[in-house]
Amino acid sequence: MYIHILAFLLFFQSFVACRQVQENASPLEANLAFQSNGDSRQEPEKAPLPATGIIFRSIDDGQTWQDISAGLPGDKSADCFFAQNGELFLGSADGLYRSPITSAAPVWEKDFLLNEQTTGIFPGQAGPYSLSPENGFFQNILKGIWASVFSNLKEQMLRSIFETVDGTVFVGCDNGIFKSGDHGKTWKHVYKEGWMIQMVESGGVLICTSEQGILRSTDSGEHWDLVVTEGGVGIDVEVIEGGFAAITFNTESETRRVRISTDGGNTWQAIDAGLPPHASISSIKQVGNYFFCGHPDGIYRSDDWGKTWKLLLPSIKEKVFNLSVSGNVIYAIPRSGGC
Repeated sequence: MYIHILAFLLFFQSFVACRQVQENASPLEANLAFQSNGDSRQEPEKAPLPATGIIFRSIDDGQTWQDISAGLPGDKSADCFFAQNGELFLGSADGLYRSPITSAAPVWEKDFLLNEQTTGIFPGQAGPYSLSPENGFFQNILKGIWASVFSNLKEQMLRSIFETVDGTVFVGCDNGIFKSGDHGKTWKHVYKEGWMIQMVESGGVLICTSEQGILRSTDSGEHWDLVVTEGGVGIDVEVIEGGFAAITFNTESETRRVRISTDGGNTWQAIDAGLPPHASISSIKQVGNYFFCGHPDGIYRSDDWGKTWKLLLPSIKEKVFNLSVSGNVIYAIPRSGGC
């Protein structure tokens, strides 16, 4: 019996191999015939242009910047960026690219199982989350493996996700904030006055951006108070040493303001007197004793808590740098309008 099975397998393998040879031969013969015609010549394929200007990195407090775009598709632009647990993640219109964090140039590779447009990448205790405008949130459970999560919120216009240190999950939508204490099995609509995009946590205080300005909660997100309005619209919020930093857009003056709070988000002081006023200031970060700001003029740095600012890296093609930080390393992606 085993001899018959073995003979059949050998015959089948020979048959498949023969078919492959025949199938491969036809295009080859056609190609040779085409090339023999002196009146028809194929143009040689042009080598793809190397990727440049997609993402930059500084390891010396912004003094010098390295273009680390090599290995990415040259015709792509970044929609978002994130660094966590020794890996870099970059989202684009055709999916997500990743690389281990190295001291040399990153080695980018595409996550082929996540071909969704990726507009956001967010930290998570079990692995980072990604956001697809079409199909909602995914979570990275193993390298290259992304699982769809929180499908019971897909009918909402999703914008962001934030997971607190105790595992509570908040999702920002066009119609407010949803909260889950059981990892998405059930949700509570805790804020309903317009969209929320970004949230941070420090010392038991939650701060987030909103359509009205900057919101604050001290009871695990059950209730929210507006602490910065000035015309409305919160753009960015970050944890800094001893407090928070935020960017808001004043709809009356059409400028963005940069502020910090050192009392848990109760009161806020402007630190942008030395920055040229503009409607597209994008991000504020702290690294050591420095503040860094993504501005339409380029990347500014302050070493005196915002009293004065110095331009370190000029803008590229009138784009605004969005900044990310991992340890003492700063990453910058240029984007149109800054957001």
